[in-house]
This record gives sequence, C-alpha cells and structure tokens, in this order.
Amino acid sequence: MTGTWSGGRIAVLLGLLVAGALTGLAGWLVVDLWFPGGLALALLALFGLFLGGRIALGTGIGVGAAVGGWFLAYVMLGVPRPEGDFLLGSSGIGMYAYLLGGAVLAVMCATMSFPKDRPLSAAGKAR
Repeated sequence: MTGTWSGGRIAVLLGLLVAGALTGLAGWLVVDLWFPGGLALALLALFGLFLGGRIALGTGIGVGAAVGGWFLAYVMLGVPRPEGDFLLGSSGIGMYAYLLGGAVLAVMCATMSFPKDRPLSAAGKAR
C-alpha cells in the first residue's frame, strides 16, 4: 500500500490522527492520576497505537499521523490558559517521561522493518 493516496488511506490517516489525540488526552490523565503504573499504561497504549498505524498502512506515515495527534494533544494540554493556569496540571517528572517515552516509541515504530519491507539481498535471485 505504498505510493497510493486513495480515499481509504486518507480516512485511515485521519482516524489515526484522531486516535492519537484521544490517546494523548487519556495518557495525560492517567499519568497524573496513577504515576508509576499510569505512565506504563500510557506508554503501552502509545506503543499499541503507533505499531497499529505502522501495520495498518505498511509505512512510517501511519506512525506519523498517530504521533501528530498525540503531540498536538500533549501541547494543547500543556499550554497555559489566558487565566494563568493550566487545563491539566503536570506534576513532577511523569510528564517529561511520558513525552520522552512517547518520542522513543514513535521513532522505534517508524523505523522498524517487517519482512515485506526488506529489499532483496545481493545474493538473491538473478534476473
């Protein structure tokens, strides 16, 4: 499914963008609520979303759409409001671990290769 921009592929990308935003919102809430376990749960959800995007589209652009939604939610929840407070508070190191862990998982899922992605080796069949 590489190289074709069909309506179905665009719909999947938009769905991954929305799923990334929802996962980012849920992750922010869970990390603040149950710190050590919530961080692991939020990162596990991100890994599932990023890997699912990679498998669904067969390329790293699926991961990119999910990361875009996740990061958009992360940034929007972390920006102070005009009243001077935050929509959701970020207490301690949990939010930084969530950001760094999510970025590591995104890079890991975007750069992994599956057997169908690998090029033929030089010792392969000659034409």
